[in-house]
Amino acid sequence: MAFKISLRVRLSFWYTATVALTLAAFGAYTYFALSRELHSNLDASLGKVAITLEYIISKNQLQSDKLLEKPKNQKPKDSDERFSIFKENEKNRIVGPIRPSLSNRIETDEDNDIVLSAVYEHILLNPKNYYIQISDTNNVIIWKTRNLQKDSLPTFSAKELENSADSSKTRDAHLPNKEVVPLKYQPLGIEIDSIFHDFVIDKQQIRLFTKRTNNATITVGYSMEEITNNLNQLFAILLISFPLVILVSSIGGMVLSRLSLRQIDEITQSADEITATNLSKRLPTLDTKDEVGHLTRTLNKMIERLEHQFNQIKQFTSDVSHELKTPLTILRGELEISLHRQRTPDEYEIVIASALDECIRLTNVVETLLELSRADTGQINMKLTKNNLSILMCDVVEDIQILAEIKDQTVSFTFEPDVEIFFDQPRVHQALLNVMENAVKYTPKKGEIEIILQKTDGGAEIIITDSGIGIPKESIPYIFDRFYRVDKARAKNIQGFGLGLAIVKWIVDSHKGYILVNSEVGSGTEFVIFLPNNS
Repeated sequence: MAFKISLRVRLSFWYTATVALTLAAFGAYTYFALSRELHSNLDASLGKVAITLEYIISKNQLQSDKLLEKPKNQKPKDSDERFSIFKENEKNRIVGPIRPSLSNRIETDEDNDIVLSAVYEHILLNPKNYYIQISDTNNVIIWKTRNLQKDSLPTFSAKELENSADSSKTRDAHLPNKEVVPLKYQPLGIEIDSIFHDFVIDKQQIRLFTKRTNNATITVGYSMEEITNNLNQLFAILLISFPLVILVSSIGGMVLSRLSLRQIDEITQSADEITATNLSKRLPTLDTKDEVGHLTRTLNKMIERLEHQFNQIKQFTSDVSHELKTPLTILRGELEISLHRQRTPDEYEIVIASALDECIRLTNVVETLLELSRADTGQINMKLTKNNLSILMCDVVEDIQILAEIKDQTVSFTFEPDVEIFFDQPRVHQALLNVMENAVKYTPKKGEIEIILQKTDGGAEIIITDSGIGIPKESIPYIFDRFYRVDKARAKNIQGFGLGLAIVKWIVDSHKGYILVNSEVGSGTEFVIFLPNNS
């Protein structure tokens, strides 16, 4: 059995789910982006420190070469004089080097002096989280920072650096209890080998950068504790804020859905009160341009159309009852009278003829109603073919002239020749005949009827004008309704069912044309029919 979930709950669920997914994606992106940025900045800082130290060693080597210049056949006293900057004072082996005195320095430009000062003051003399170790080309440790104490950082030979890419884990020969895990390899120069890797000192993870130059092996490390703490704090904040945001968004979603659907509830309640007996009632109109306001206006228009259709059905039922009641009453009365006493054959013949006329009248009404009903349900399709409308008009006028002669009426016509358009010939013939018959019916004796056919842009226009009794302006909008007859007392001697113009309207609309009526009481009526040239 399927569970029925209300729209309010579904909206709240999808709103909360969207917020949760968005927040999770944002949190994950922020966490990993920050982690990548912090590690990248750390690697860049380690690389800059190593490059700066290599620069200092190169400068000191140049100074040593100039200060210790000897004859070609005399060797220097100390082959490691290039590291003299780190041996000027034995105390500095633990606390770090001091800047060389002015007497021992060669002249350098101002920019290099600034660089050396920054390195000495902010890194070498105040290492804190930085771990620095310098070894000679034979991997003999020359100097290291105080925070290393008795520990030492791993050193790599050139061959070890080459083989480290194929090794997932390596162990330093000097520190067999320390694990070295190479993570990333980044050559920084043609004659320089370098590697990033992780190292552990006293259960503290250190990020190391080892750089092997022609003069020394420089290893610079930095504690990962700050990065780890920052990432852990960010993760904790995200972990705590996530359920809180979900809770707030869930409550907010419920409140928003309730407020948004409150108008829908009011519309639903009002719609439940509208029935077939009070279709004149309308839904509360919202003076807004949102979807709910548009829905309300659309529903009100639909109810208005339904009210109009219901009124038409009521009128149709009443008119059908009236139209069928009259011939049935006449038929029943004549039959009952004929049965009261014996009559002559001539009298029975008159009664049967009258009954036959009423039956024919009933049959015409029923057939016409059946045709209109089939047209409403789309069961009758127009067969549009290219025909000569001028020839069809001549045939219809010939039939009308016979009816007009009985009332001594004058029929004049003006037709353009060879007006060819696409239309259903039998249906158009029926429509034109109905309009012209009405013109003859409602025009008194010796009246005039004028018929015009002219070709227009995109089709043909037919104008039928009579000098009859006319139609009141207030009745013109209803003359195409079924069984509607204008002031039946004025036309009580004119036979008809009030269905002819309804059929005309249906035929013209089916051809995608239009029909217009202009009339004044006592001055006649004008019908304008336009048929487009549609294939």
